[in-house]
Amino acid sequence: MDGGTEGGPMKAAELFVRCLENEGVEYIFGVPGEENLDVMDALVDSSIRFITTRHEQGAAFMADVYGRLTGRAGVCLSTLGPGATNLVTGVADANMDHAPVVAISGQAGTIATSSSHSPSKPLPTTSSAL
Repeated sequence: MDGGTEGGPMKAAELFVRCLENEGVEYIFGVPGEENLDVMDALVDSSIRFITTRHEQGAAFMADVYGRLTGRAGVCLSTLGPGATNLVTGVADANMDHAPVVAISGQAGTIATSSSHSPSKPLPTTSSAL
C-alpha cells in the first residue's frame, strides 16, 4: 500500500490516523510514550490536534466531556499497561453517561515485551517468582 509520509508504503499508524481523520476526529487527548510513538509521528502531518495531558485519567475525562458537549466521539490515547488502566475510570464514566468515547492504548512489539525491564510481562513469567 502506497501513500506513506516519505513516498514508501504506509505504516499502520498512518493508516490508523487517516481513518480517524475520515471519521471527523479533531482532537486526541492523551499521554505520549514509547508505545504510541508511531501514532504521534503520524499525527505530525494530520489535521488532528493532539492535546497532551499530565495523566491518562485526565485524558479520558477530557474525551468524555468532549463527547458529551459535541455529540462526536472524544478520543483518548495512552501507553501500555498502567497507562491503559488509568483510562478506565474516565471511560467508565463516559459509558454511564452514554458519551461517545474511543480509547486507544499503545502496545509494545513482542521483542520489546520480552526484555527484562518492560512493564508488559506475560502473567506466568511474572507470577512464577511469587
